[in-house]
Amino acid sequence: MAKKYVSRRNLEFMLYEVFDIVSLTRHPYYSQHNKKVFDMMLDAALKLGKDLLNPCFEEMDRRAPYLDNGVVKVHPAVREVMRRFGDGGWIAAKFEEKYDGAQLPYMIADCCQYIFTAANYSASVFPGLTAKAARLITSFGSEEQIKTYVPKMLGGQWQGTMALTEPQAGSSLADITTTAVPTAYDYYLMQGHKIFISAGNHDGVDNVVQMMLAKIEGAPAGVKGISLFIVPNLRPTAEGGLEPNDVTTTQVYHKMGYRGAPITELSLGEKNDCRGWLVGEPHKGLAYMFQMMNGSRLSVGMAAIGISTAAYYAALDYARQRQQGRINPDPALPQVPIIAHADIRRLLLFQRAFVEGAFSLAMQCCRYADEETAMEGEAKERAALLLDLLIPVAKSYPAETSIRSTSQAIQCFGGYGYCEDFPVEQHFRDTRIHTIHEGTTGIQGIDLLGRKVRMQGGKAFAFYLDEVRQAIATARAFEALNPYAERLAQALIALEKTTAGLKTQGDQQGSRAMLADATLYLDYFSLIAIAWQWLLQATVAVKALAVKPSKANAQFYTGKLMTARYYFHFELPKTLGLAQRLAERDGLTLDMESDLFAD
Repeated sequence: MAKKYVSRRNLEFMLYEVFDIVSLTRHPYYSQHNKKVFDMMLDAALKLGKDLLNPCFEEMDRRAPYLDNGVVKVHPAVREVMRRFGDGGWIAAKFEEKYDGAQLPYMIADCCQYIFTAANYSASVFPGLTAKAARLITSFGSEEQIKTYVPKMLGGQWQGTMALTEPQAGSSLADITTTAVPTAYDYYLMQGHKIFISAGNHDGVDNVVQMMLAKIEGAPAGVKGISLFIVPNLRPTAEGGLEPNDVTTTQVYHKMGYRGAPITELSLGEKNDCRGWLVGEPHKGLAYMFQMMNGSRLSVGMAAIGISTAAYYAALDYARQRQQGRINPDPALPQVPIIAHADIRRLLLFQRAFVEGAFSLAMQCCRYADEETAMEGEAKERAALLLDLLIPVAKSYPAETSIRSTSQAIQCFGGYGYCEDFPVEQHFRDTRIHTIHEGTTGIQGIDLLGRKVRMQGGKAFAFYLDEVRQAIATARAFEALNPYAERLAQALIALEKTTAGLKTQGDQQGSRAMLADATLYLDYFSLIAIAWQWLLQATVAVKALAVKPSKANAQFYTGKLMTARYYFHFELPKTLGLAQRLAERDGLTLDMESDLFAD
């Protein structure tokens, strides 16, 4: 692997200079923390990535999980990962102190998760999923359920999952058919099949706890009839032991990438003895599960950024060392490192502009999550609405762009990048899942345009416009940033106009016409959101350079400004074509009948 897969300096820049995480400690909920604690967390996360996760990065890919006599065998490192993450409090990092959690801000906890995904994405999934599943139980479960499951999950002994997808339903959860039959006891009998369940069974833990969507027998049709259940692979007994719960793993899927974590198919109730325990109230399961899904969507985006960051640093290291070609065509002169060539610099600039811009957006979302957690009243509502609005952007832009970014990392290596000799081909394979995980890009586009920009009469969208305008106003105070502030201001005006036009189309022609090209709207919105983040970073960099920092810091801040300049000149102009297309509204994607795709 490359010598470096994340930048400690950039993490500190984001946490302390751009988003001022220390200011959160003024709120009672986070008052027990300080900068020293945050620095210690970064130190520990970087060490865990270096010593535990990264050394088995390639081996977990080469030794994929397999099904053996009903048990999924995973790399031996998985059990050590879960143990270390449990003992070290990493799974419980964002949990309240009453659950023995560290009550850490989202910003620092997700920064550490980003480090783990960059070090070894497959390994990072096991504790990450468990934390989100445990959060569902503490949020909506009974005291008995919390007592039974959460300590073991946060301790790393038990795995947590989310079990939604079924063969006939896919993303259409209204069509799930897994049923829960009431009994005279405190449990339901479960029947059905679930597919594509990450970590749904493996020998790296003592038990797996599925957070499962199903319909109680006789429930209303569609999403209104969905309930949430705890369905462990092994159910706890009154004597304190575990016994089989009639959950059968029927296959482990063979995947393009992300091979270190098993994706399973589960059969429930083959012996009519699969027991599930209702979480919360009947028929509210989808609303409950959205908590885990929204958190997972942000994690998916962060994982894509982490993988791309590792690929970027691998490409950067190679480009500095690989000698090929000459600036002067004289063949008698020695070859130069390929980073001297303009096109290689363009490839690297794109990667850096993406990973640091997208990471900034993810940190922005974490900041809103922290404000929602720690604040009250209008400030809390504003943060919650902004976070909700930006979730589909923070998930999909990194997921889609990571494919291009890791591909460009391969391009920097040339033929070597396509071979297993270097890590970038694995990064490319590993990241491809993220446009599918937790709702495809098309679904995220529909969510953004069809719901998020319109919710509460457009209140969240108005808050967002205000946030970006504040950043523009601050940047205008610096002469060097005026051109970029103006470019973003014009893009924001166009976004408002385009959004209003699409709303009008929806009112006149119906939602199907409005949402036909929602994915393009998501792309359009995303490019502007990342420009906002680069303007924020550039403003901090200009201020820092004005006080004559050290040579190393001056180089860092100048690099930030150059990358911001790249983004505004190479990426933001793409919004012009998207705006033009979104204004045409000719219904092409609706009019193209299926028979017309034939040869």
